[in-house]
Amino acid sequence: MRLPSLTRSKPEAPGVHAEPFWSLRPQSDREAGDAVVSNFMLHWFPAKISKASMAWNYSFWLGTISAALFFLTILSGLPLLFLYVPSVERAYQSVKDIEFVITFGSWIRSVHRISAHLMVIVVALHLMRVFLTGAYKNGVGRGQQREVNWVIGVVMFLTTLFLSFTGYLLPWDQLAFWAVTVGTNIAASIPAIGASVRELLIGGRNIEQATLIRFYVLHVVFLPGLLGVLFAYHMWRVRKDGGLARADAESVVESPRSTAPVPSKTYTLLGVARGTAPTVTAHTLDAPDATVNAVPDLVRRAAIATLGTIAVISIMSVFIASPLEEPANALVTPNPAKAPWYFLWLQEIVTDTTIRIGSFTLNGAFVGGVILPGLLVGLLTFWPWIDKSSHLAAGVWLPRDRRTQNLVFLLLILGVLALTFVGMVLRGPYWILYWPWEAWPEIPGRI
Repeated sequence: MRLPSLTRSKPEAPGVHAEPFWSLRPQSDREAGDAVVSNFMLHWFPAKISKASMAWNYSFWLGTISAALFFLTILSGLPLLFLYVPSVERAYQSVKDIEFVITFGSWIRSVHRISAHLMVIVVALHLMRVFLTGAYKNGVGRGQQREVNWVIGVVMFLTTLFLSFTGYLLPWDQLAFWAVTVGTNIAASIPAIGASVRELLIGGRNIEQATLIRFYVLHVVFLPGLLGVLFAYHMWRVRKDGGLARADAESVVESPRSTAPVPSKTYTLLGVARGTAPTVTAHTLDAPDATVNAVPDLVRRAAIATLGTIAVISIMSVFIASPLEEPANALVTPNPAKAPWYFLWLQEIVTDTTIRIGSFTLNGAFVGGVILPGLLVGLLTFWPWIDKSSHLAAGVWLPRDRRTQNLVFLLLILGVLALTFVGMVLRGPYWILYWPWEAWPEIPGRI
């Protein structure tokens, strides 16, 4: 007969865990909560997360993908900092060396370029998703200020555009030089202050050394720093507002239910009770099975989105090379000269809004390049205070009481996409429309 062991195992001290990776693989709710508190990288996650908020088909994890692209852009830009020379005499040659001489230089440059362009697209999609779900509206939580976070998101989108625009000039080839020339000429169309705005932007009257160094410093220091600060506040604001708006929508539809008291929680004052122990029934809008621990469930999905983004960009960069045309030449104008692809819709509007009535000419650059986009950005920024739909529509895809505004928003987006397609594919020499199957005439550059 085997006698039971008299040796008792030593109880585990609070906060001490046996496994070295316990915070990434918690075995209990307590370890999951401890992981959020004690792990520096996981500290910005909440302890619990709504299952509905983690659904792939709600947010498509566009915010996480945007952050991954921003991280990848910075990571791929670091080696380029050591190789690029911000000088009009040496910038083009240094990029050419990166492309054809440096080991893996072409791949690193492609990673940087593709990440930057996709970041513009994904941030725009993220902004669209927030609008179409009404996620800028406050829900049932206390102290929510989601409209403030929406404004921060609009500013982050504009900063992303400007970040990409400043990097467009750095290769100092014909494509970059004339794209920036077209883009800055739109700013010059502002009455009274247009010339001063353009001079402030490019550092003089012409695009030259002052412009290159100005764009370089903005691209590698100020704009990434500003975007990083805004991103940190944006994430803090999401936590402060109780997570995604989808969680509020789910809590509204949930009916109150009784839950058993937590055994480890004290419900009496100072834990002292006389006589019969009280029976406690807690009523909550949160179903016990409606939330999960952020660690590991939320962390796992965030890792999938991040690592998946990095993998896709890495593979794409193997097959898609970054363009590099002949060196920049202010005396040779390409025909047609086009703005960066994300500003082509503005360039198309500038053409379409130039109206001549006798001797009077309505400046299309001012109407299409300043007034119309200014109105659109203004409406987009202040829309949370204009939208009077019910707070029950927050976090719901295409709700009935927001049908009209969502339809108008989608029509505007389709208009922007159509104008971008026209400017990118159909506009040929002298800005004449050509069908995709029509050949462009051979026109040499003008000297």
